[in-house]
Amino acid sequence: MLNPFDQDAFNLVSLTTSVNLLPNTYGRLLMGNIFTEKRVTTTSVYIELQGNRLVLLPSKPRGGSGSQAQLGKRKLLSLAIPHIPVEDVIRPSEFQGVRDFGTENGLKTLASVMTEHLVAKKRDFDITWEYLMWGALKGVIIDGDGVTELEDLFDRFQIEQQVLHFDLDVTSTDVSTVCRTLCRYMESNLEGDVSDGVHMFVSPEFFDMLITHASVKQFYLNQVAAAELVGKDVRKQFTFAGVTFEEYLGNAPTAKGETVRFIAEGEGYAIPTGTTNTFQIALAPGDFMETVNTPGEWLYARQEMKDFNKGVDLWMESNPLPYCTRPKLLVKCVATKA
Repeated sequence: MLNPFDQDAFNLVSLTTSVNLLPNTYGRLLMGNIFTEKRVTTTSVYIELQGNRLVLLPSKPRGGSGSQAQLGKRKLLSLAIPHIPVEDVIRPSEFQGVRDFGTENGLKTLASVMTEHLVAKKRDFDITWEYLMWGALKGVIIDGDGVTELEDLFDRFQIEQQVLHFDLDVTSTDVSTVCRTLCRYMESNLEGDVSDGVHMFVSPEFFDMLITHASVKQFYLNQVAAAELVGKDVRKQFTFAGVTFEEYLGNAPTAKGETVRFIAEGEGYAIPTGTTNTFQIALAPGDFMETVNTPGEWLYARQEMKDFNKGVDLWMESNPLPYCTRPKLLVKCVATKA
């Protein structure tokens, strides 16, 4: 009898390609083009730091000696890329005599059941990638268990996180001044990169305090009036004093069943936009013989027939590490006064 696993459609390459073509079903960061994809052939990524600074070069008489070049100290950091595997199983009972969805008398096939399993697990990986990316924007990357710390970028770079209080609970606060302070801080710490603006993801509580503050309310109402003409939700793009604020409601359940908010109540996280290499996500090779020393993929999938053809073991894995090469630019913002 024909064994479907002898066909090319069920090998590692084809199955991996198929699952990577499935659409993303979750993720503001995953779909936001913030992180630059970096496919690596190793299980760790290296960041080389060179403490160069810009200096003004004085003029010299023609024919004379030039200014002496001074290079900064160099430092190499190694960040381990996490390995995230998932096991699943397909039993014959899942499609034996079962009508396929959307048909009157068509029966389910192994291929359709396989697709259902791949789609379901792909959603889990989508939210996991989003969760890891949020860790990179916060500077501390936490594992999917919600507890284990994978990387503390501030500790690795030996810097302190910048925390900015907006004092939205104080009526006399000039929020535009705080925004300008944030923009100037970002521009001063790009360290060789470029940016076209500042974007801040905030919790609903932060957003409500912001738009009702005395120094912001009228500007917000003006933008709401303009946005209503084109059916735009201002919660997603409200720009004030050079900073674009976006309300973010993301959350996810951990492996322990606890729901984790990506942004805590009354907090926000600001990042520069339009950068070229500040935010990256490294993709390591799969843990298979045929993928050793090959550029990593977002997701790998393969299957194997169980003993006595009692079912199909399905294996999926991802090896991603989102990170920020300039953690000074990761600014935590707090709505209330210190």
